[in-house]
Amino acid sequence: MICAAIDGPDIVPYAGAVPVTNPTIKTTMMYLETPPRLIETRLFSAMPEKFRRKGVRTDWADANRPGVPTDSFIEGPSFDKDGHLYIVDIPFGRIFRIAPDGEWSLVTEYDGWPNGLKIAADGRILVADYMHGIMELDARDGRIKPILTARNSESFRGCNDLHLASNGDIYFTDQGQTGLHDPSGRVYKLSSSGRLDCLIDTGISPNGLVLDPTETVLFVAMTRDNAVWRLPFMKDGSVSKVGRFCSLFGTSGPDGMTMDAKGRLFVGHASLGHVFVFAPNGELIARIKSCAGPNCTNVAIGGAKKDRLYITESATGSVLVADISGL
Repeated sequence: MICAAIDGPDIVPYAGAVPVTNPTIKTTMMYLETPPRLIETRLFSAMPEKFRRKGVRTDWADANRPGVPTDSFIEGPSFDKDGHLYIVDIPFGRIFRIAPDGEWSLVTEYDGWPNGLKIAADGRILVADYMHGIMELDARDGRIKPILTARNSESFRGCNDLHLASNGDIYFTDQGQTGLHDPSGRVYKLSSSGRLDCLIDTGISPNGLVLDPTETVLFVAMTRDNAVWRLPFMKDGSVSKVGRFCSLFGTSGPDGMTMDAKGRLFVGHASLGHVFVFAPNGELIARIKSCAGPNCTNVAIGGAKKDRLYITESATGSVLVADISGL
């Protein structure tokens, strides 16, 4: 194992790197064989001024971004079959559609906090709403309806994100305000039959989640643990031998994630201004650097050849894009 010490502000240290005592060395990065490559981003599209709610405070912003001007906070990127990118704006209860040319249109605005969004293979648009639970959006008329608002009459703490399995099962996180002080976040599976199973009830701020290509392992970003957990499935659908797949660092932590067909995990970090790319064995192989702000909250793979990574950068209300064809 090699620990490379690099003097320069452009290098972000990989969590778990061997501590360096030499004061002239600013950062370190750990890798096995090949140093992680740097991939730059460019601006795909930024929220138009007409949609920004400048000077408006919300309960969500007061709780999650106290004292920080928040005219929007975009998340949840997902593509439809026509190449339109859907995203949510949490504090203002809005869902937008961005055309391939970067033009924004408002799909709906409602009394809620849409936090995550995924478009199913059949075109259904599902939303993880922090206030209401799991919802479904009809993009034709902007109507949004509840799918699941509680478990056994108990309201959710605050749903964050969701992932759709190929058989129609919905995996979602119930994050609320959990953290190291209160490790009670939950990860659920809602089967297509309607059965709801709690897979984890000790999560440390469960956030983004994604299945591996075989759909036998679920990866969950635990933001306040600054780690991604790996949840292998047993034959009965329960999880066992849950462990940390990778550990990160920073004032926030891993947020939205996606995985490509080769099993490489793309992890957006909500405070480091990067998306980190991990090989199936957990080795850091690339870092994708934001050309805008530090809040890389979520990611989606797009493009005709599925060789572009789209990133929501929430501090600036921007969607960035990176060429990942060389990975």
